[in-house]
Amino acid sequence: MATGTVLLISGVSDEDPAQRRPPRAGSAAVDSSRLPGAAADPARSADPALPPAEPVRLRIGAIGVNAPMARVGLDAAGALSAPAASSPGVAGWYGDGTAPGSAGTAVATGHVDTPTGGPGVFYDLGDLAEGATIEISRADRRTAVFTVRAVELHDRKNFPGEKVYGSTGRPELRLITCGGRYVKGTGYQSNVVVYATLTAVT
Repeated sequence: MATGTVLLISGVSDEDPAQRRPPRAGSAAVDSSRLPGAAADPARSADPALPPAEPVRLRIGAIGVNAPMARVGLDAAGALSAPAASSPGVAGWYGDGTAPGSAGTAVATGHVDTPTGGPGVFYDLGDLAEGATIEISRADRRTAVFTVRAVELHDRKNFPGEKVYGSTGRPELRLITCGGRYVKGTGYQSNVVVYATLTAVT
């Protein structure tokens, strides 16, 4: 965490955007063996995939997150955007992709801190552990409950887009924020990525 004024960057770096462009809903599945924990992944979907519905709120009890969600898209370079810097407490959902709880990989992003150095919505995202629960309330009044199966730190310059955004064919969730070393004028050099699988619907 840098002190003083912090240069906020998107939840995903805009370098090499072709590697980072998340798929639109309905993209073809990739080999699940490329995803972390796939070989011995106990977190299989306990409920059938849900129909699409807008996510409205994200809760992660283990790190004290209870945040509204807003639709985000791609920036001019084709990289995933984060919510506006003026809304550091909001989690962004990639609205052209999979809805959380539907079949495929849903993607959410958020800031790790603010321009004045205060915490953003995903400040403690890297502290999540395998088995933690993520709840996303949806506009259809259903809550998609995901279980964390891996947390990884990826270098910005070698961000594994296919691994992060690829679909296993079952309902998945990725949470992404900035992380790693902070360099003045350049920003954070890595991204924290949380991999989670739908395990319940309430």
